[in-house]
Amino acid sequence: MYSGPLVFTQIMDFMPLKTFRRCVERYRGNFSVKSFTCMGQFRIMAFAQLTYRESLRDIEVCLRAQSNKLYHMGIRSKVSRSTIAEANEMRDWRIYADFAHHLIGIARKLYHKEPLAVELENTVYALDATTIDLCLSLFPWARFRETKGAVRLHTLLDLRGNIPSFIYISDGKFHEVNVIDIIPLETGAFYIMDRGFLDFSRLHTVTRASSVFVIRAKSNLKCRRLYSHPVDKSTGVMCDQSILLTVPKSAGDYSDKLRRVRYYDAETDKTLVFLSNNFFLPAITIAQLYKQRWQVELFFKWIKQNLRIKSFYGTSENAVKTQIWIAVSVYLIVAIIKKRLNIQESLYTILQVLSVSLFERTSMFQLLTFHDYTYDRNKNLNQLNLFTDYSGQ
Repeated sequence: MYSGPLVFTQIMDFMPLKTFRRCVERYRGNFSVKSFTCMGQFRIMAFAQLTYRESLRDIEVCLRAQSNKLYHMGIRSKVSRSTIAEANEMRDWRIYADFAHHLIGIARKLYHKEPLAVELENTVYALDATTIDLCLSLFPWARFRETKGAVRLHTLLDLRGNIPSFIYISDGKFHEVNVIDIIPLETGAFYIMDRGFLDFSRLHTVTRASSVFVIRAKSNLKCRRLYSHPVDKSTGVMCDQSILLTVPKSAGDYSDKLRRVRYYDAETDKTLVFLSNNFFLPAITIAQLYKQRWQVELFFKWIKQNLRIKSFYGTSENAVKTQIWIAVSVYLIVAIIKKRLNIQESLYTILQVLSVSLFERTSMFQLLTFHDYTYDRNKNLNQLNLFTDYSGQ
């Protein structure tokens, strides 16, 4: 019978503790703290994410019902919703943001050999943002419109393994195109963007960084054709052109030539126009790259459905950012577990299994691989007995 640590403890063992302590020390997170440390706060908030707790009262009731197991979960203090609320309100959210960025580095190294749908050796990123609606009367600092509040989660997703390489949380008024000024541009990398990011001065910044962009053009694009490249229309590519912008403002922002690819998508019965500063890849590859942008949409949909980032345990900006960054950290820890234990199940399946098993004393590998060691052992013993009886006759 397995007598090791609880499943929750096994999950938390994948945390790089030295890095977490450095993040806490950097922002003096445990200054004047007697018992409820940043580690305890992180573990309780991670528990809430993994078990889909809806409120602080929900967290308190569930953990107090298992009070005899809290010490073995690494929670050394009494669980109180007022204590958790105060910690989320007062402790610097950057502690958990820095820790999440370190986890991003670990996860990306583990997933860097994951295949792309397009045969390409370069790193490919999808850039997008999602809006998380908030009640303006409860979150007055997150003003979005006159009667509505919101925060935006800007994400640069590495399409090898769908690991976010950069995340920025802003209020709802911060336009998504402005995040191009913040992201660290990587030489030779591909950046796939929707037409909401179409700003030619910023796209020229991407070009000057020796990076590649693929972006969907707007319908009112004004340009002059320089050259038409031959295309295979059976692939869906309708035209492949080298162009120059003709509107004075746009031409001043981006004076170099651009590549314009028109593509008919038979699946959606839509004609799409793409712009890029890459003139070497086949036109069909440009279209296929843009199609991969939908991975970031699926990422947003996944985290909204499987993590607690739509309802919050506190109303301050610090509490909201703390909860989002800890949610991202939980996502990354589960992704790291999946790769290090070589689990074939999806992240969704892993989270669902873990959500009902945190208080069990079971091998996490056995739990996530649905492998019944007891059954196997009994089956082997039966085979041995049968063989022994047969040989003794």
